[in-house]
Amino acid sequence: MLDSVSIGAAGKKISALITPDNTLNVLSQLEVARLVEKSNAAVYETFRRCALAALNTGAETDNTKQVLEQFRDFEIDVVQQERGIKLHLKNAPGNAFVDGEMVQGIKEHLFSALRDIIYVNNELLENSAADFHSSEGITNGVFQILRNSSVLKVHRSPSIIVCWGGHSINEVEYDYSKEVGYQMGLRGLDICTGCGPGAMKGPMKGATFGHAKQRIQGRYIGITEPGIIAAESPNPIVSELVIMPDIEKRLEAFVRLGHGIVVFPGGVGTAEEILYLLGILLHPDNRGLPFPLIFSGPASAAEYFGQIDEFIGLTLGKEAQGLYEIILDDPVLVAQKMRAGMDVVRNYRKQTHDAYYYNWVLKIDQDLQSPFNPTHQSMSQLSLRPGLAPNLLAANLRKAFSGIVDGNVKEHGIHAVAEKGPYQICGDPQIMKPLDALLRSFVAQKRMKIPTEEYIPCYQVVV
Repeated sequence: MLDSVSIGAAGKKISALITPDNTLNVLSQLEVARLVEKSNAAVYETFRRCALAALNTGAETDNTKQVLEQFRDFEIDVVQQERGIKLHLKNAPGNAFVDGEMVQGIKEHLFSALRDIIYVNNELLENSAADFHSSEGITNGVFQILRNSSVLKVHRSPSIIVCWGGHSINEVEYDYSKEVGYQMGLRGLDICTGCGPGAMKGPMKGATFGHAKQRIQGRYIGITEPGIIAAESPNPIVSELVIMPDIEKRLEAFVRLGHGIVVFPGGVGTAEEILYLLGILLHPDNRGLPFPLIFSGPASAAEYFGQIDEFIGLTLGKEAQGLYEIILDDPVLVAQKMRAGMDVVRNYRKQTHDAYYYNWVLKIDQDLQSPFNPTHQSMSQLSLRPGLAPNLLAANLRKAFSGIVDGNVKEHGIHAVAEKGPYQICGDPQIMKPLDALLRSFVAQKRMKIPTEEYIPCYQVVV
């Protein structure tokens, strides 16, 4: 319900009182009081930024600085009332409203941000409802966040396909991801992505047509975290938005909730996701566990996936290469393989008495669960040598890529690199040379986020 609206200069900014329709409308007075409390300035600013991103859903720009500057006077307050809460928006983006009414999907995203940033912080962190200092506690905490967001559907067979890939892929690659999504939608598969543009939007958009043809009520789940959603707003197709506390819990949410993964072309962020998953699947406790994994793109992506495959082979070995399949220019085959994979996953979950809606059996080392803080010291001290167990080496390589993402696009990393110079990535030549070659190929193919015509690396590979 929209209680009141006032339009600012040129109709570009709007102030309004908003009441939730279906979420957070049954809360105790204590819960409401905690939501209203603004004593933690950092939590409030995180919520403000995430709310602003939600209000910009579908906006063309992904320039965070530009959005924050344009709406620097944006404010959002939780208003307490006897029968629940309201949100008081001041100077909100006008594109979130149509004829004085907030767009329904944007309203849902807005209250998802409230639920996941403030409510989860109060209940799970400050009140210690979850133990984020142990591996089991982190997995349980991820479960509680997903359960609280209502994305865990108990009586549905495995059908959630996670799609990873770049947010700024070219038109050919975007159209291909959309066609794969369409073919998966025709086969009753649901889509889960990082909720942004590019390879996160394409599969969802395609699936909407496939689901519509089959008269299926499909699911379009977007999983993000505060640093990412602040940089790229959700795409308008996302119908279930979840904001996890950090990158690592976001990645765990993908693999616990999803039943298979399709990787489209991307850059260092996509490579980070690939290495994270390989670090899990290479763990001895996970051998034989079915987890369909396909790398796919149009014929023009052959060089990209060839270089990824070569890098994995040279650093992690043939066992790692055997965990995925590369399928080029064949959306139908990708969808067919994923559909068949769901039957295998369902049978395995039955045999192991594991839930369909949350993969409890999957073993994830705490090193992959704990937040990695990229600094010049932590990046230079990564252990990157061939003698490590493949799952541990994959986990450390994932951290290296995480640091590059940090230095490329995140405020913390950009400032650190500007002040102290590029991150130093050191290790054995057997690892460093393939890593350097892969990163150079990303630059040559313009798969780094390039703010200027010439990319200036935020890292230095020390061979």
